[in-house]
Amino acid sequence: MELRCLQSEMKRLFYGRDSERGVYATFTWLVEEVGELGEALLKGDRRALEEEIADVIAWTLSLANLVGVDVEKAFRRKYPEARCPPAGRG
Repeated sequence: MELRCLQSEMKRLFYGRDSERGVYATFTWLVEEVGELGEALLKGDRRALEEEIADVIAWTLSLANLVGVDVEKAFRRKYPEARCPPAGRG
């Protein structure tokens, strides 16, 4: 799954609710998920780690949508040396 596609899907699915909640409340949810990720790390719970990492990514993309950041473009600018082969070639 490509990052731009994932961000677009998060916007399609959740932008309305995220907009009503607002930037700061959405950020608070992200911080809560990071805390839950920390708990999963401390417990060594693999399933919880997977779920919480997915939640952190989802909430990060939701926040990016609210503040108008294209995460893929920002990531490429910040980490230009990171390259992924086109889908189906790697």
